[in-house]
Amino acid sequence: MNNRPESHVLTFVWKTILYFFVIVMIIYLYHYKNVQGGAFIYNEF
Repeated sequence: MNNRPESHVLTFVWKTILYFFVIVMIIYLYHYKNVQGGAFIYNEF
């Protein structure tokens, strides 16, 4: 990898966008699971 400042900035921006997207997806999936009902494990008992 080259040591230009531009490459460090682009790497930082790319990782920031990627981590933000992952966190948003985790929050969305967690909310989607709770909308359907949190106690689905106990339905069979």
